[in-house]
Amino acid sequence: MTNTARIFNTVPKHNYSEFSNAKNVVEFLDLSKNDISKAFNVPKASIRYDIKIPKEVEIRLNEIGIVCGLVAEYFDGDIKKAAMWFHIKNHALGNISPRDMIRFGQFDKLHAFITAAINGDTP
Repeated sequence: MTNTARIFNTVPKHNYSEFSNAKNVVEFLDLSKNDISKAFNVPKASIRYDIKIPKEVEIRLNEIGIVCGLVAEYFDGDIKKAAMWFHIKNHALGNISPRDMIRFGQFDKLHAFITAAINGDTP
């Protein structure tokens, strides 16, 4: 893969409705308000998924939704396989599930692993 092609590997080639908004991403990953509060360091009482969603929560969930789409593309658009991948412990990630990495505030590390894998690199 050329370096020019690699710069486009940060966004899925297809739009997946499952990841189109913050609420869908939360439902796909089965995240609670408590999970979001801890992961993003925001007060639980402020978390909502309507027009008054805290901006930092919306931005982060959009980033996570993009990564969910990249994982779905790896599985040829199979959303069920992508969901399974996020929920199962992964030895390459330190025997923790990708979902739990998100829950524990390690999304940036997970994102780096996924991006490296897409590009054929090691993180």
